Order: sequence, then structure tokens, then C-alpha cells
Amino acid sequence: MVGYAFMGAAHSQAWRTVNRVYDLPARARMALICGRDAGKVADAADRLGWEAHTTNWRDLIARDDIDVVDVCTPGDSHAEIALAALAAGKHVLCEKPLANTVTEARAMAAAAATAQAAGVRSMCGFNYRRVPAVTMMRQLVADGRLGVIRHVRATYLQDWIVDPQFPLVWRLQRDKAGSGALGDIGAHIIDLTQFVTGQRITGVSAITETFVKERPLPAGSSGLAATVDGAGPVDGHGAVDGHGPATGTVTVDDAAVFVARLDGGSLATYEASRFATGRKNALRVEINGSLGTVAFDLERLNELEFYDATRPAAEQGFTRILVTEGEHPYMSAWWPPGHIIGYEHSFTHQMRDFIEAVATGADPTPSFADALQVQLVLDAVTRSAELGSSWTEVEPALATVAA
Repeated sequence: MVGYAFMGAAHSQAWRTVNRVYDLPARARMALICGRDAGKVADAADRLGWEAHTTNWRDLIARDDIDVVDVCTPGDSHAEIALAALAAGKHVLCEKPLANTVTEARAMAAAAATAQAAGVRSMCGFNYRRVPAVTMMRQLVADGRLGVIRHVRATYLQDWIVDPQFPLVWRLQRDKAGSGALGDIGAHIIDLTQFVTGQRITGVSAITETFVKERPLPAGSSGLAATVDGAGPVDGHGAVDGHGPATGTVTVDDAAVFVARLDGGSLATYEASRFATGRKNALRVEINGSLGTVAFDLERLNELEFYDATRPAAEQGFTRILVTEGEHPYMSAWWPPGHIIGYEHSFTHQMRDFIEAVATGADPTPSFADALQVQLVLDAVTRSAELGSSWTEVEPALATVAA
């Protein structure tokens, strides 16, 4: 695995747990973890359960005993690592969004298709697909319980950068993150709604905003230039030549809002913000159909709201479904009915599906091609916002070249 911070810890917990919970045709051995800081990656290896550690991701590629490379780095290194791993015959799990640009994502999807022909598998880590209630939501739609889908509405709201003194971390820099709230959390609701409905976004009209355009540099920052706007060297306390805290420009969006059409005829609205004061991790999706409605709220992760309009009028109303029964998706390996699971379980389910696919020669989902399609939607949203919210078609995944 490359990376050991937030996603690295979540993935590690899942790799440690998956074979203890599920009976799978292969067992994961946590052989090697990589990070840039020698001391920190050594501590992470010990804390997270990895056998060894390195500061050079190419060490993972070179080892013959490593079958899988798990990429948990910022988006600016996804393409380089994943392409090298696939070329070396390693199966690849890569965190979302797939890349920082459509060009990189296309190259990754093409390499994955080539590798697939040689039996090498790849998957993008949209973990919310693996929440049991979300998978059940998809089943309700696929089974026709909602009838014709007419409306899709999705929001993902956080507030962790509301304070203007919050430092300029990598997620606020376009060259490292690709985009802001749009790619970080907007990508999740784009993938989730397309997964649940089985429909793809074809066009968008969008607006984005950066509310705080300058932020203090992190104390001791070494990931930025040695000088800030030519002002002089930055010291270990984020000051420039001792004259107060240095600042840098936020180069990503803080919030993105867009309307969309899906290829099945549905109308959709999306909102992604890291400035929704009081909202910590508020992801909510609602699907309205001709025969009913289903809604999911991540902060009530084990539940669905379901309205069945085919019931007699006197019996109609929203039903709370507690998704903890053994026959519910993924739940047979966990606890007795009513005993809830949490956020981290979605990653365990992700590793379960990935291991099973690799071991049986199946193609895991979402594929790099699926993730490319999400990247194309992100790109369309960005272009629409830059063009004053003009209607913007999502480019096809298969690029054409003019003769």
C-alpha cells in the first residue's frame, strides 16, 4: 500500500479484518507499506499491521512476492503509481477520484483494459457502494420497486474548512488534489447515484465557489515552494522572514452545485460543500420514481427510508428499513439482526469484493473505466462553471480522434 494517512488507515483496517470475517478463496498478507517520511511510515507500519515499510513506492513494484498495489495517495500520484503497477502485472486498487485530470484517467483506463486481457485486475475505491443500505437501495431500483425514475437528488456536506485560519493543506491545492469539494466528496455522490439508478449523467449546468481564497501555510510546511509570492523563505512556524504567518492561494473550489440529466430520462441535482457549517459528513441521496421513493443518509448508515406508492392509500407512508438482517447485502458475516455496523465496514466489504474478484478471475467494480466516467462528469462540471453555468455535455468515455 502507498500512503498511510486517513485512507491508508481505513484501508489497513479493512485488509486486517477481511479474512477474519469472510471466507474467501485467497488471504491478504500485508507485506509492505510506503510513505515519504521514513519515521512516520515506520510508525504506521507498526501501528497499522504491515510487515515492512519503505519510502520508495517503486520497491512495491519490484517485489515478486507482491500481487496487489493499493494506492491511497493524493491524486497527483495516482496515475504514475497505478500505471507502473499494472505494467508490472500487479492488481491495483486505487482510491477515488481516479486521477486529477481526464487525460490521466483515460491513460489509466486504457492501461487497465490492456492489463485485464492478461488477467491483471483493477478497481477504484468508491467505498460507499459497499454500504449494505446503499447496495439494497440499488436492488430496490433494479427490481422495479420505484417504477420509472424521475428525480435524483444528492448532497454531500462537510464543514471542516469553515475557519478561514485552517491551513492550506494539500486538499486545497489543485496541483495535488485536482479539485476541491467537487472531486473530494462530489465524486462520491456522482458515483453513488449512477450506481444506484443504473443511469449515467449526460450533461450538467454548474456553479462553483471558493469562499476563502487565501489561507495560512501549514507550520513546518515542506510541500510548498521555499518562498511565497517571492516574499522570502518560510520558517518552521509558517512565517515569512519572521514577519507573521505566510499565506498561500486556495486553488480549488470550496463548494459545487449542479443540475444534471441522466441517460434514463431522470432529472438530478447535486450539491457538494465543505462550508456547510454544522454538517460533519452529511451525505444524503433520494430517488423518486413513479411507484415510490427511497432515501439514504450516511449519518444513519444502517437505514433506508422507503415509500411504496403501490400500497393502499390508507397504508402509505415512509417505512424505516433497518438494514441489518442476514439476507441484506454483506450482513451475513457480521452480527445478529439489529446490531449495527459503521463507516469502516464499507472498506472491509470493498476488500472482500476485490479479493474475491482477483482470486476467481472476475472483473471487480467499479472498474477504472467506471471511474473514468465519473472523472468526465467532474470535468464537465468544471467546464460548465468556468463558462458561466452553460449547459455542458459529458464527454464520451471512448475518445474520438478527428481524421
